Amino acid sequence: MLRPLVLVPSLAALLSLTACGSTDPEPQQGCERFEFPLSAQTEARHVATCDNTACGSGASPSENPPSSGVHCGSVARCAVYAEPVSRCLYIHNLEHGHAVFLYNCPDGCPDEVAKLEAAAATVKAGANGVRRALVAQDPNMPTRVAALLWRRSYAVDSADPEALRCLLQLQDVDAPERGLTCPGG
Repeated sequence: MLRPLVLVPSLAALLSLTACGSTDPEPQQGCERFEFPLSAQTEARHVATCDNTACGSGASPSENPPSSGVHCGSVARCAVYAEPVSRCLYIHNLEHGHAVFLYNCPDGCPDEVAKLEAAAATVKAGANGVRRALVAQDPNMPTRVAALLWRRSYAVDSADPEALRCLLQLQDVDAPERGLTCPGG
């Protein structure tokens, strides 16, 4: 008789958790002032080569840099790059739940790059111990900095470290192939 009384509350708790239907983590204090809405659902198919001009297509035309869309079958190493990384590659990283931090500063912006690198250093590590993030230039974006997760982006001229921290709370929430390790550099 005692056993059903012990199991009923546990079953009720389990049902209440699954009934919520949300996988979004509870926002931390202060994050409610930032919004990182999901971009439109896009096609996530692979193309044959990583230099295909279709990469990123399917994302909203106004979404620059793209946070989803058509991409190649390879991923970029998770590292800090001094040069641009192909959008075809980093979109696949996003599909795997990796964070991508980009900058476009023709005259240099070491303070902004330092903020992005600091945020990348806090990203979850994969089973291989490599942090699941990359930092690179993107000379084709209209803002100086951007932080991307699958279908979520934060693009501004000066990064707010608090906004970056809040965005990273959503890592793996929407990615179709979330939690996959990233090759290190």
